[in-house]
Amino acid sequence: MNRTQKACIKALCGAALLGAVAYFADPAALWARLRAADGRWLLAGLAAAIASNVVSAWRWRALAQWLGAPMHWPDALRWYFQAIGLNALLPGAVVGGDVYRAVVLQRSGQGKAAASLSVLLDRFSGLWMLCAIGAIGAALSANALAPVLHISPAALQALMLLGTIVWIALPWLLLWWLGRRQAASLPGWLQPLLQAAARPDFNRQMLVQAGSSALVQLLSAAALALGGLALGIHLDLAAWAFAMAPIFLMAALPVSVGGWGTREAASAAALAPFGVPAALAVGVGLIYGVYALVQGALGAVAFGLPSRREREADAAS
Repeated sequence: MNRTQKACIKALCGAALLGAVAYFADPAALWARLRAADGRWLLAGLAAAIASNVVSAWRWRALAQWLGAPMHWPDALRWYFQAIGLNALLPGAVVGGDVYRAVVLQRSGQGKAAASLSVLLDRFSGLWMLCAIGAIGAALSANALAPVLHISPAALQALMLLGTIVWIALPWLLLWWLGRRQAASLPGWLQPLLQAAARPDFNRQMLVQAGSSALVQLLSAAALALGGLALGIHLDLAAWAFAMAPIFLMAALPVSVGGWGTREAASAAALAPFGVPAALAVGVGLIYGVYALVQGALGAVAFGLPSRREREADAAS
């Protein structure tokens, strides 16, 4: 099976799943809710989603520079939104956009190992904080989630908070473990990370990554919540902090195009414990998908914008 056939299968699977979710959510009710959506909240949600990815681009640039692969801020922003465009329009979820970022950074003159590692660690940084904030949201929403999981609220809170502490400490524990091994026995692509971890500014950089990743996820949760407000859904921020974790993780699975289908299914499941009707929950997933499409369109426009290096070359010629 070639790549085109696989892409078509993923597109069909995503479309089938989205159609099934919409059908069980009552298409008429879903369409009525979407038509009645408040445009002001929709625009506010889009602004929050864009702000989240602007911070993400800044985080990636800071990480790449720390690993020895500097880039100009306009290029980082342009490449990041180009990657969003690829993620929204091509099969493979976030994989295509991440590969693109690594390739363009390498083509700008940076080393392959540092360029690839910057994208890989940037992605893990986002997922790391997404899971941490999701677990905190679950702990704060224990009264709603515990009956569904058949566990007491106190036990759920303790489990989530303990898991969050261990999860937050995981990068330091992993690097400590790597540091105790012989550098020659580790893969070559890990060397830039080991060299950076030995620098005196390591802890400061980790705090920068944690802080920027937390801001990214909080802005993303705000975008999700504002999309919900546009449909008349009023939930605590803790509920959205929990819900965004399964919604975003399912959307990132490389089984559809742009996360369509998996994101809406996860939205219906994650918001059900809070009493949100299926039609409204699916609508939230669709709205967030539209936010991604709009940003993908911005990325497509950015494909035609020359980089700073290209502009300087044109000016010199």
